[in-house]
Amino acid sequence: MKHPATIALLMSTLILTACHKKEQPEVTPAATAPAPAAAPAAAAAPAAEQTAEQQEMAKKQALLDYGTMEDKYLNDPKGQWATAAKASSTFGDDNGKEPSEVNVAKNVVGASDDRDWTNNNQDKGFDWLEVGYAKPVNATEVRVIIPGGDGVEAVNKVELQDTDGKWNTIWTGISEVKQDRRGNRTWFVRSFEKTAYKVKGVKITIANNVQHGYKRVDAVQLIGE
Repeated sequence: MKHPATIALLMSTLILTACHKKEQPEVTPAATAPAPAAAPAAAAAPAAEQTAEQQEMAKKQALLDYGTMEDKYLNDPKGQWATAAKASSTFGDDNGKEPSEVNVAKNVVGASDDRDWTNNNQDKGFDWLEVGYAKPVNATEVRVIIPGGDGVEAVNKVELQDTDGKWNTIWTGISEVKQDRRGNRTWFVRSFEKTAYKVKGVKITIANNVQHGYKRVDAVQLIGE
């Protein structure tokens, strides 16, 4: 049997331990304030309509830009114009008579002069125009002048002829060039890496059913040195 003093000591210890284990009051975390709602984005202001004067100025600026572009092309010191031309068809060549001089391929010879070649197919088959140059060059660009843009979207291949007579395709596909409504002529321009061979001729192929109607070409410029 335990001594009364020992029992009293144990009881004191238990009471003291219970006091230290008394639960601390719970601390309620502070409530987090909700983030303020984002302000609604301001509606885009509608574009102000141009005045008649502004529209006229924009039209004149477009004409000036076109004239500047065309002048740069026409007077390019690295450009030369065809000295010979032939084509797969000419407007009116299926009526048993000689085609009119206003439509023949030789009209493409020389610089732009508002005389042109017109093909004989509106929506079937393919036509081609082949031109030659006096000075073979290492070429970097071909520019085709198309009156009124007639058929510019139907151009689907450009080939270059080297001095050995071999034809090399430098582009084929669907033309992304659209009618240029700023002027009377649309320039179909195809640039490429300078050829390692000398170019003496250019051949343009047209897919007639891609853009219906007769196709016309005023001149073909070869760029190179």
